[in-house]
Parts: sequence; C-alpha cells; structure tokens
Amino acid sequence: MRRSLVPKHDLAADPSLERIPMSALLAIVTFVVAAAAAVRSTWSPCGRSMLSTITPIGERGRRSHYATTAAFFVLGGVLGGAALGLVAAGLAAGVAALGLPIPVTAAAAVVASLAAAASDARPVRFAVPIHRRQVNERWLDTFRPWFYGLGFGCQIGSGFATYITTTAVYLVVVLAVLTGSPAVALAAGVLFGLLRGSSVLLARRVTDPEALRALHLRLHRLDPSAARGVVRVEVAAALTVLAAAWWPAALLAAAVVVTVWLCSVGARGTLFRRQRDPRRATTVLR
Repeated sequence: MRRSLVPKHDLAADPSLERIPMSALLAIVTFVVAAAAAVRSTWSPCGRSMLSTITPIGERGRRSHYATTAAFFVLGGVLGGAALGLVAAGLAAGVAALGLPIPVTAAAAVVASLAAAASDARPVRFAVPIHRRQVNERWLDTFRPWFYGLGFGCQIGSGFATYITTTAVYLVVVLAVLTGSPAVALAAGVLFGLLRGSSVLLARRVTDPEALRALHLRLHRLDPSAARGVVRVEVAAALTVLAAAWWPAALLAAAVVVTVWLCSVGARGTLFRRQRDPRRATTVLR
C-alpha cells in the first residue's frame, strides 16, 4: 500500500490549528457587533441632535455648504473610531501576549455578549453605567463649519465621548480585545466610527422644516425595532461563539430558549421604554 505524501496533522498536538477558526470567528462577530452598535447609536440624543443640526437647511442658514460639513463630520467619525481602535488594539496585544486558552476567550466573549443583551433588553434591573454628555452646540456659532464638523464627528465616532445609547458600544471593545489581534481591533474601531459618522448623511435631503420633521418621525417609529435589533445581535454573538466552542446539546438548547424569550418579550414591547410622540415636541431650528 502506497503511503500518502500529504502529512497528517494531529489537532490535539497542534493547538494552532484550533485557534485559526475561533480567532476568525471572533473577528467576524466583532465587526457585526460594531456595525450594530454604530447603527443603534444613531438614536442617541446626540445623534438625533446632529441630524437636526448638520442638515442642508441648517448649513444654509449658517452660510456654509452641507456637503463640506458632512464630509468633515464623516472624516471625524473615522478618526474618532480609529482612536477607539488604537486603545483596543493595545489591549488586544496584551491579551495576545498572555496566550489565553480558547475556552477562556470563548467563555469571556459569551458572558460579555449575554451581559450586554441583558443590559439593553433589561429583563431585570441591570444596566451598565453610562454618561449623558452631548456635544457643545456653541461650536456652531464659534468655529468654522469644517472645524465643528470634524470635532463633532471625532467625539461621536469615538463611542465614549458622548451619550451612550447601547451597551453594544462596550461589547465592541471587549470582543475586539478578546480577538488578540491589534489589526482586527483597529479595524473594528474604524468601522464603528465610519458608520457613526455616516449617519449624518440621513439628513442629506432635509431642505425644509417639513422634511426635518418627517425624518425625525421616521426615526421615532424605527426606534423600537433598532432597540430589539441590537439585543438580537448581542444574543446571536453569544450563541455563535458558544456553538463554535462547545457542542453540548443541553447548553445550546438553553441558550436558544433564552434567545427566543428575550426576542419575544422584546417584540411585545415590555422590555423597552415607550418613546414620546415627537409630534408633541417642538423642534427648534438654528
């Protein structure tokens, strides 16, 4: 019998072959959570404020061009996200130096994802601490459009300098660090900042007060769906890592039951606060 010329590898003897799929999976999960966190953050008070401030009608009133200000805002978002990514990259390098076993990394990712989902869905009285800072709108009357566009974008793109709407922002950093890859951590931060900065483009057609009102009414109607969506992404992240790391049927079934419960209760609207009808609020145009 002829021997095969292809060498056979022992998975048990070569743990590096196990690390490749898990590290790639964690990277994908991190990018998905970063995108979900950025999208959900559009509904923050600061995000809505930007969609009322940096608009074609608003920039025209300040004798500037919306396209220029929006471009600097997106650039600022990318720079702010890059700053966040650099911090996460430094921590990821430290995790890589520790050489944590795959089960430990996977368990940390699962626990962090479920904790984030619990904080956002609030089935119990649990929520991570946040701060409620918003950008300084006095910049609009003090600085040039390119400067306040860039400055506002940097603050919003960094994730933690302004109002934090979802725990997924924290989860992005945790997952990025757990990948142990500085490049993945940096890319996740840039992706988050790019999407946060690009949210200003939602106001590109706001050329009159009625269009501004219609935009914010649509955001109000989509708010519950966005809140449920980020919770589902967080739970899906936990399930994905859990399924890749361990295959016990009982554990996986329990996680599925928790997922179905969270999503079904959230769909009935009992886990999320009711939003005020924007038609009863007064929008102030600068």
